[in-house]
Amino acid sequence: MDKVLVVGGGAREHAICEAVCRSENAELYSVMHNLNPGIERLSKDYLLAKETDVEKVVNYAVDKKIDLVIVGPEAPLEAGIVDALERKGIKACSPSRKAARIETSKEWMRSLMKKYRIPGSVEYGCFSRMIDAKRFIEGLNGNVAVKPVGLTGGKGVRVAGDHFEGIEGAVNYAREVIKNKIGGVAKVVIEEKLEGEEFTLQAFSDGKMIIPLPVVQDHKRLLPDDKGPNTGGMGSYSCKDGLLPFMNKDDYENASIILQKIVESLRKEGCEYKGAIYGQFMLTADGPKVVEINARFGDPENMNILPLLESDYIKICYAMIDGNLSSQKIKIKKKSTVCKYVVPEGYGIKSITDSKIEVDEKGIEKIGAKLFYASVNKKDSGIYTTSSRSLAVVGISDDLYDAENICEEGLKFVKGDHIFIRHDIGTKELIEKRIRHMNSIRMS
Repeated sequence: MDKVLVVGGGAREHAICEAVCRSENAELYSVMHNLNPGIERLSKDYLLAKETDVEKVVNYAVDKKIDLVIVGPEAPLEAGIVDALERKGIKACSPSRKAARIETSKEWMRSLMKKYRIPGSVEYGCFSRMIDAKRFIEGLNGNVAVKPVGLTGGKGVRVAGDHFEGIEGAVNYAREVIKNKIGGVAKVVIEEKLEGEEFTLQAFSDGKMIIPLPVVQDHKRLLPDDKGPNTGGMGSYSCKDGLLPFMNKDDYENASIILQKIVESLRKEGCEYKGAIYGQFMLTADGPKVVEINARFGDPENMNILPLLESDYIKICYAMIDGNLSSQKIKIKKKSTVCKYVVPEGYGIKSITDSKIEVDEKGIEKIGAKLFYASVNKKDSGIYTTSSRSLAVVGISDDLYDAENICEEGLKFVKGDHIFIRHDIGTKELIEKRIRHMNSIRMS
């Protein structure tokens, strides 16, 4: 029996824990900063601690004689948790600190793509002086995306037309990023604004090759019809053919090639990438372009794909660590999925915290939906909101719109005075709008 430790207390980690428990030869342990009731229930033992407290996590892993560690969020990777575990002889199916720079430093990621001439690159610049940043912004007529260099929990990126207008708006936000060291560094990345439809391609990587998974479309904006502030992701959908309604097989293959070349370039840099990896892409008139690369599974995108995995997840993890992924036949159910998050009222601006949520788990299960707890706290047998996303409900079916309906039916079993859901995710109206948008871009 393998003792498997999952680090992280969100819905992504709840889905990972569930996949671990489906393995025929695994016993689950977990470390999380909040008491996630779903993870608690699945775990033989757990530790409540900050996931970035590397010493505490490693000591726990040593104490429990853990065989394998899977790290869910990005912050512990940046803190060097995998390196520390490996120094103690504990295997981890997640990237080292150096390999994780593909996510933790946008500047490093862009320069790596440039160095190895990887397709899907964009025009960009990285600046610590406002005079230089302003000149670059003016050169692109303000039609830019402004990004902190480091991690911001998916909430630091601002784009022309969505979050600010013109050269002045871009300059003001770039100045704010540098002055306040948003993302931890007094530097800003400015990129050309990409026009198209975003999609996520997740993959398993053993350092040499990737096995790409079905694509997913996330919805970052808080409000229906893609309005409101950026969030960590309000929900996502996937289709049973592994593609999305606005893309074709060539788009998928080209995105897979980009991700494969990134993994190869990391190997050449002396930091083999092992574990889940994903590319956030923009499908443009010129094909897929890289928005960002992430050193982990997506959240929420993970909840669309891991529940469909029929192969033994732990065997896949060991194959990634051993550089032997080609030995695995990965089976994934051909189903469509729709995931929607329940978040605290005010999320993305100022969340209402410590508000009780009533969840009828049996009701959700009865109608065939899946429930993944995220950043909630279980106390006094009740479930309470934190400042982040609370829980996700996933509908699974052959037909995408059936999956959306199952998800909506499941959400009826979640009640609270101060909760919010973006209901338009996976609906026919929004998806047809996406198709029309992509068609117009391809024709332009």
